Amino acid sequence: MNFERIPKEYTIKRSTAFFTPETVPKALLSLHNTAPGVYGQICVMNGTLSYYGFANKDDSHPELTRIIEAGSFTTTPPQYWHRVELSEDAIFNINFWSEPK
Repeated sequence: MNFERIPKEYTIKRSTAFFTPETVPKALLSLHNTAPGVYGQICVMNGTLSYYGFANKDDSHPELTRIIEAGSFTTTPPQYWHRVELSEDAIFNINFWSEPK
């Protein structure tokens, strides 16, 4: 998967609260995707987050693995299947970007 940059005209439509291993929604730990036209920006504040990207929802092996350290972020393109794993000390949030309407 070749990750595109978030288009410059897109704006943040919603941001999550900060999640820890104790508060992360279980859905983020299992295979899921973003909505059409929506980019996710995963921002790690503490610890590490492992991001696994899949070519489709039926794949069992990731085509992409990224380790995101504190102070860094990654983006996930619209409708891309992925899941995350957290270190014990991880703190992160997600910004959702879409085209202004």
